Amino acid sequence: MADWPEPVQRVSAVLRAAAVDARVEEFGEGTPTARGAAEAIGCELAQIVKSLVFVCDGAYVLALVPGDCRADEAAIAAAIGAQQVRIAGPDEVMHATGFEPGAVAPFPQRAVTRALLERGLLRHSVVWIGAGSTSHMAELSPAELQRLAGAVVGDIVAPG
Repeated sequence: MADWPEPVQRVSAVLRAAAVDARVEEFGEGTPTARGAAEAIGCELAQIVKSLVFVCDGAYVLALVPGDCRADEAAIAAAIGAQQVRIAGPDEVMHATGFEPGAVAPFPQRAVTRALLERGLLRHSVVWIGAGSTSHMAELSPAELQRLAGAVVGDIVAPG
């Protein structure tokens, strides 16, 4: 673990400090997409958590959605009472989370003001999150993910 990149060490430190039953794994081929992560891990695409950053009325909001779904900007706006919602740009993602785009972990965050967790993730016993690099993923329960991310559960994915 000492050889892991600093962002991965940050995620691991949160998991250790919270005494969460989780594991962090490194994948040599990388896991830059949800589909690639599911294939590397050998799990359902729906068990991969995409950590997406949105700018909502000027504030950063983290949306945690299953890998087989698309976040719904209108649903996110309704969930937090925002008038304007857009996906954050690469520099905004880095500023808001402290992680590079494609390697965003749900915690710890820098400037994220709110986090939302798609209700469908709760049906799994375990889910996999990005752990700070495109080669590292962490497995934990959805309940622990919700707690550590400080996320509110809602319906935030596009229908269908």
